[in-house]
Amino acid sequence: MLAVLCGLLLLACCFDYSRCRIPNLLLAGGLILGLAGAFRGGGGGEAVCFLLRMAAVILALYPFFRIGTVGAGDVKLLGVCAGYFPEERVLVFLFFSLLLSAAFSLIKLCRERNARERFAYLGSYLADVVRTGNLRLYFENTKDCKAAGICLSGPVLISALMHWGGVY
Repeated sequence: MLAVLCGLLLLACCFDYSRCRIPNLLLAGGLILGLAGAFRGGGGGEAVCFLLRMAAVILALYPFFRIGTVGAGDVKLLGVCAGYFPEERVLVFLFFSLLLSAAFSLIKLCRERNARERFAYLGSYLADVVRTGNLRLYFENTKDCKAAGICLSGPVLISALMHWGGVY
């Protein structure tokens, strides 16, 4: 099953890095293959667990999507991936995926030499949220959002490979 997941993630990387989006058809295919594998491996109960793990991750990440800090494709990708992992490994998988994403972001900040600007924006955003009590889109200008973002599929693939390789 993990080989299927890594194949899905490799395709997701190809689309994410070339087109800045992950097709829903690819995610639906990953969901169907994962459900079929779960059903084959443990029956209907395991298929339900697959869906519950997926739903829990999507619900946990939904607020970050709502304010624009994570893309919808990234949330769905992480949700589908969570279904493939055993319950006790889902949080570890998410931790390494997001840790690697943070590392990719720091590398991007260093390469583009705009860390001061980005952290100033984050500070003013947080101060505005605290002052008003209202969440708003993190980047209101779509151009800024695309320029500041990273593709999450790469770190997610690396995290899955780390699991497959026995790192966690």
